[in-house]
Amino acid sequence: MTATTLLTPQDCAVLIVDAQAGLAFATGSTDRQSVRGNLVALAQTAKAFDVPIILSTSASKVYSGPLMPPLRAVLPDVVPIERRNMNLWEDDAVRSAVIASGRRTLIVAGLLTEACVSFPVLSALAEGYAVRVVTDACGGLTPASHEAAMHRMAQAGAVTTSWLQLLLELQRDWTRHDTYEAARSIVVEHGGGYGIGLDYARDMIHP
Repeated sequence: MTATTLLTPQDCAVLIVDAQAGLAFATGSTDRQSVRGNLVALAQTAKAFDVPIILSTSASKVYSGPLMPPLRAVLPDVVPIERRNMNLWEDDAVRSAVIASGRRTLIVAGLLTEACVSFPVLSALAEGYAVRVVTDACGGLTPASHEAAMHRMAQAGAVTTSWLQLLLELQRDWTRHDTYEAARSIVVEHGGGYGIGLDYARDMIHP
């Protein structure tokens, strides 16, 4: 899998790292509400295309809190794996879940970019996994530290993307009816002007 290879749903697994309110409070690299919405859009995209989803949490009882409610609502059947290590790749349960998925391409997002996102990305790359980082579904302490972490991951071989680019890459053709309605509804809910355009197009085609 290279940077120029287009993904299919059968290629990849999604890894959402520490999407918890206590860490969102520390996010200063971008608007917190946007990061949360983009994480929800990513989770909805993975569900729509039947891509395996692995959730991790840390310090949920003492600092970070549970997985954020909108993600719990989207993923009621996915149990987050609680860990102690800052690098989830060093946690046997999370790493075993990644291996059990059978996927060699990981789509990674979460909080915070500087450590809990970047460390497992670097470790997975070192073990031969292909990794794509969903930049708009990650949050760092400051814009500069977030960008530095993203730059380091890209230098190591990670490919950056956005949740919308991922959705469109997996859909690729709006005549693919099995996923059309689910993909369309995600874009309408989270895709800003593009989503407004899809609603407008439906009104024009089906007055």
